[in-house]
Amino acid sequence: MIKKICLLLTLVLLYSCGSSSKVRTAPTKITTTKKNTTVKTHSGSTRTNSSSSENSKPSEVLEATSKIKVTTEIVNAYIGKFNETAKENMRNHGVPASITLAQGILESGAGVGTLCVKANNHFGIKCHTGWTGDSVRHDDDSEQECFRKYSDPAESFRDHSLFLTTRSRYSALFKLPKGDYVAWAKGLKSAGYATDPKYPEKLIGLIERYELYKYDSEVIGGGYTKPMIKKDTTTVNAEVSGSTYKVAQGDTLYSISRKFNVTVDELMKINNLTSNAIAIGQIIKVKS
Repeated sequence: MIKKICLLLTLVLLYSCGSSSKVRTAPTKITTTKKNTTVKTHSGSTRTNSSSSENSKPSEVLEATSKIKVTTEIVNAYIGKFNETAKENMRNHGVPASITLAQGILESGAGVGTLCVKANNHFGIKCHTGWTGDSVRHDDDSEQECFRKYSDPAESFRDHSLFLTTRSRYSALFKLPKGDYVAWAKGLKSAGYATDPKYPEKLIGLIERYELYKYDSEVIGGGYTKPMIKKDTTTVNAEVSGSTYKVAQGDTLYSISRKFNVTVDELMKINNLTSNAIAIGQIIKVKS
């Protein structure tokens, strides 16, 4: 009897353990990864965006001794650094500070061009006959041309003024009204300073966009009068259709903005442009 009771208890115990057994699994660990996206910047490099996005910075292409893309911050920094030097040269030599700064920005790539970095040469001035100072070799119209080298940027600015004042072909420029950067820009091209047919337009564009004329005004004082820029109404009538404009050869966003009395920023906004680069034949909205 006792054996039967023990056997019964054993069976009950085994059944109880089997029915209450459970399989334990390790908890699942869920890992969330912050999504990063890689985007191309206006300068051609790449940057990584996290959940917060950065405002894109507008850029423009400057000729220098090779095409260089710079941001408006770089250009403004250049202006802030050299506007006093440009004004001093205007007082001493008569070259409008606006013209000096615009040429410096264009020719040096706002200070980041190779020739400017290597030789403090802000205006792309070549050695020419009679130059006895230091020099560097740089590929330009021909390979390894001789360019002047300066120990200090101020020397380059002074040499630029002397270059214009001591050559007879530029003498007519100094008879122009003081601060007339429009006439100066066109006069430099006519006198052979640059071969680029759009050189005057590029200088005027920089002066207007960055308000470089205010430095002429600071030197001249109360008698300063900002020059007027004539609009080419013939081109406007031929190319405009309603609220759009077809880009022609030589057009820039700045020149188009002048034709239609809007700002470059407005054109970029209504056309969803991330830079001021445009192409011939491109249709640009000129009204929102």
